[in-house]
Amino acid sequence: LQESESENKLDGETASDSESKSEFGGSPPVPTSDDTPEVLNRALSNLSSRWKNWWVRGILTLAMITFFFIIIYLGPMVLMTIVMCVQIKCFHEIITIGYNVYHSYDLPWFRTLSWYFLLCVNYFFYGETVTDYFFTLVQREEPLRILSKYHRFISFALYLTGFCMFVLSLVKKHYRLQFYMFGWTHVTLLIVVTQSHLIIHNLFEGMIWFIVPISCVICNDIMAYMFGFFFGRTPLIKLSPKKTWEGFIGGFFATVLFGLLLSYVMSGYRCFTCPVEFNNDTNSFTVDCEPSELFQLQEYNIPLVLQSVVGWKTVRMYPFQIHSIALSTFASLIGPFGGFFASGFKRAFKIKDFANTIPGHGGIMDRFDCQYLMATFVNVYIASFIRGPNPSKLIQQFLTLRPDQQLHIFNTLKAHLVDKGMLGSLEDP
Repeated sequence: LQESESENKLDGETASDSESKSEFGGSPPVPTSDDTPEVLNRALSNLSSRWKNWWVRGILTLAMITFFFIIIYLGPMVLMTIVMCVQIKCFHEIITIGYNVYHSYDLPWFRTLSWYFLLCVNYFFYGETVTDYFFTLVQREEPLRILSKYHRFISFALYLTGFCMFVLSLVKKHYRLQFYMFGWTHVTLLIVVTQSHLIIHNLFEGMIWFIVPISCVICNDIMAYMFGFFFGRTPLIKLSPKKTWEGFIGGFFATVLFGLLLSYVMSGYRCFTCPVEFNNDTNSFTVDCEPSELFQLQEYNIPLVLQSVVGWKTVRMYPFQIHSIALSTFASLIGPFGGFFASGFKRAFKIKDFANTIPGHGGIMDRFDCQYLMATFVNVYIASFIRGPNPSKLIQQFLTLRPDQQLHIFNTLKAHLVDKGMLGSLEDP
């Protein structure tokens, strides 16, 4: 019995894994490979595979960074559109892996239901965003006002329709497989759609909350690769054999320094620091405001221990730079675990990459596995340490109330301010 069990445990697989593999129709998906452009293959043909991969990754990385700068220049609407496109592509890559396993059986509706649930979840999340950030516009248009009022009921009805369609699609002898794929779809939605929704919320807090975290993850990915490529000797984790402690540590220090410098540069520009708001008069986004204290230079005392080293007693910096240390530290120490999670997922299905969209890098999901984890942290960080009550949103909601409700709130607020001594007595003219 022990011998038969040991035979079934290949690369960490158990007997139950073998059963699942049998039910899925045999072998797992075929590993994907990168399609390096022919022009690069010819230009780098004299290099070893190690250095060829280094140059391919480097050239494509510079191209992606250039594209990133271009979409930042084009403004918030383009950024939100790109986030939506990346979300759809990541969802497609993960679902395709499931479909390659699932395709062995002629079971109905799996792909249709997967995309239908993606539509439902996006309708719910983006409807919430529109209601929250475009409140005045929604109240001004009758169809939008109705959709906003019954938004959650409509969302639930749409999801319920998909749920009933799934139940009707169940096929005898394959129930377990179908419920497995139902769970696959929902976990994918949780990982991809929810996180992209949080990225857009971070963007509305100010472009700096979008650019700095994403840039820190990109910097950490690049610098960890560089340090690992040139100095890496000690393996970091078995899930990713090419990751080394030298790359991990070198990437951490480089990312913290990069976060401080980038934050200093961006904190001086209102277009990056001001919240993204919708202007009802021009029907466009605006990023103009009086910078908050986070983005005003302040003087800080350097600890006595460090004064003798740096030779300064005080330093002038933006408070946001202190927050950037937290962001860059998370991007360096915890962010990579999103990549390790993705590596474990790919190893479970014996694939090299999620897709071969980007030569030398794999699929879109291979580039954004750490970004999604970072988006959640930034959203939680803002809610916990940064965001306070938003007066403009309160006023927008106040103006939609009935006149008698507005008058009641006005009298209540006035009485409160009188008690605080901020206004004269109620009897004063």
